[in-house]
Amino acid sequence: MVSQMSSDPLHRPVQYLRGIGPRRSPILEKYSIRTVFDLLLHVPRRYLDRTSVVSIRDLRRAVETPEVEDGASLQTEVRRDFTVLGDVRSFRVIGFGPKARFVLVLGDSTGTLQCVWFGGVQYWKKAFTMGEVLAVSGQPTAYGGAVQFVHPDIDRISRRGESPGDVEAGTVDWAARLNTGGLVPLYPSGQDLSRVGLDSAGFRRVIHGALEEHLDEIREILPPRVLSMRRLIPLSQALRAAHFPKGESELREGLRRLKYQELFVFELRLALKRRAAREERDGIAFGIRSALARRLVDTLPFALTRAQVRVVKEITADMASPRPMNRLLQGDVGSGKTVVALLAMLIAAENGYQSAFLAPTEILAEQHFQTLAALMNGLPVSVRLLVGAQRSRLRRDVLEDVRSGGAAIVVGTHALLEKSVAFERLGLVVIDEQHRFGVLQRAGLRGKGTNPDVLVMTATPIPRTLSLTLYGDLDVSVIDELPKDRKPIRTTVSDESAKASVFRFVREQIAQGRQAYFVYPLVEESEAVELKAATSHMHYLQDEVFPELRVGLIHGRMTTEEKDAVMSAFKSGALHILVATTVIEVGIDVANATVMVIEDAERFGLSQLHQLRGRVGRGADQAYCILLTKHWIAQRARRGATLPDLSLDQQRQAGRRLAAMAETTDGFRIAEMDLQLRGPGDFFGTRQSGIPQFKVADLVADSALLEEARTDAFAIVESDPVLNRDEHRALASHVKTHFADELLKVG
Repeated sequence: MVSQMSSDPLHRPVQYLRGIGPRRSPILEKYSIRTVFDLLLHVPRRYLDRTSVVSIRDLRRAVETPEVEDGASLQTEVRRDFTVLGDVRSFRVIGFGPKARFVLVLGDSTGTLQCVWFGGVQYWKKAFTMGEVLAVSGQPTAYGGAVQFVHPDIDRISRRGESPGDVEAGTVDWAARLNTGGLVPLYPSGQDLSRVGLDSAGFRRVIHGALEEHLDEIREILPPRVLSMRRLIPLSQALRAAHFPKGESELREGLRRLKYQELFVFELRLALKRRAAREERDGIAFGIRSALARRLVDTLPFALTRAQVRVVKEITADMASPRPMNRLLQGDVGSGKTVVALLAMLIAAENGYQSAFLAPTEILAEQHFQTLAALMNGLPVSVRLLVGAQRSRLRRDVLEDVRSGGAAIVVGTHALLEKSVAFERLGLVVIDEQHRFGVLQRAGLRGKGTNPDVLVMTATPIPRTLSLTLYGDLDVSVIDELPKDRKPIRTTVSDESAKASVFRFVREQIAQGRQAYFVYPLVEESEAVELKAATSHMHYLQDEVFPELRVGLIHGRMTTEEKDAVMSAFKSGALHILVATTVIEVGIDVANATVMVIEDAERFGLSQLHQLRGRVGRGADQAYCILLTKHWIAQRARRGATLPDLSLDQQRQAGRRLAAMAETTDGFRIAEMDLQLRGPGDFFGTRQSGIPQFKVADLVADSALLEEARTDAFAIVESDPVLNRDEHRALASHVKTHFADELLKVG
């Protein structure tokens, strides 16, 4: 939160900046540009190298005899484009409807060329005037004997009849230098911004003006020691270099400084949050010697892995402390997180406290409830289930059991967060697949006790880079070892023409007493479409492929009772094959199911494919995952071939995902690849509020810089917890101004 009374001129509302005003500022706010400093952090999406402007005649020669370029040399995608200066000779719309295109003819003293846009023709036909001078940049192509740019970048130099002094940027000389000389910034924009003059050229003008007006007022917040140790240039110099660099070296240094500061401030906030949490002394100091936990370990049909033992020790050390536990437990599918969580809940029960176990879906909550009840068979501990679909009488009974303290462990969904749910003595909160819950939901459950310990779990392996940003204020435990009797799942990529052999293999496995899943993607965000597709696939398999077998169906629109009935039938062996949508992505645990067939596998993300694959291989038998996909994608996944059926980028994305699945079963390697392919914002399939949206830094590309920033920020808080030292005064002021509502008081 930014203080509206900030005395720092860079943090004044952008509305008062010359060239913005009340008409443009509301549109900028939609893009999170609220202050002058926000505008200066609106860094270019890439840069064009326009160190030379060519004539149209020379452009034609370049197209006819192209030179091989080495490609981009900067992480920020400096592209070797051609730029032509010319005046608008004509423009028109060709064609009708979705096939219409807008064609503009640009000319100079040596010839003419075409600029073509597909789509948005109604916008483009109003965007130009005859005779205006444009700088047009892009990659030229030859078409029908003419030279053309397709979707070029356009910068206005002057309109017809304007004298040099009339040009919006000041003078034609300045406009030409700003738009066509050196490394020129191209800014993120949109139609709403372009309509008010804030296209890429418009941003160049206003940002240049902001730098000229405020450059001398830019204050450093990073301590001198950090600037020196990390060899960072001054902030004012970095901002100018990021927007109007003289060369690639200066650009790199400018962006590096801005990225570091953004990451450092974020990690400083996490460090202060962690310090504030550790200052709390009014948590529960549990006695960790537990006869109940000991009895569970002694009666388990398997031995705990070394990783589980290590993690249990980390969790019990937290529980013994008077500070509230705030720990993340990461573990791949089938690594045994539930048993670890149960041991912690038994310790809480032996100390007279209740535990709440929050799951994101009813099917997962029911699975956990059944698993816990089976593991605790014979232990004098009451475990209850609370979900939204329960009958009123049963629900009242569960609520009373929770209120009175009779229920030692309560497993549930969002129903646990309702006001009607009151615990007698809540001491431990366990949250499964916690990234599916918002901050307020987690805080709401914790608020039902008095500073209970919190253990959050995820079966989605999270790369270290993302973990440092999502969970940097938590202590982290990792179960990085699978049970000894588990065999790696054999994964193959097959094209749809191989379906007959896939069906034959499934039939052979079932003849040996095994069971199989068939999973189909949700093509449209519609439950009705999902139901129809899943039902259609089930009937096809039952009636035409496996008429001698018993095929069941499970999907998201079923009632709790219907899902329970299907899962009970599958677990008991009454069903040989279970057709499912991604409702089975987490939570289903049937040890006898050894085959997972995923149709249209290219529609799934890597992490989702890995989660689905984890539904098999839960027992000691060899398990298989078969990824069915289009012929050309399967070829690319197997051989890396370039094929014409899809764009090169689409082939690479789909092929790399499926090849990665066939290559490894290591969830953390899968997660790293998925993060690189999709980016942090979409890592979990939807954008999560807990993932920071950085303006300059990139969590994947800048992981090394993140590590440095984290090390420095945490070291500062460790040595100067309230930022009282002289060299930290600017930092303290920044924290008070922007984050005082969420951090412990400093300075």
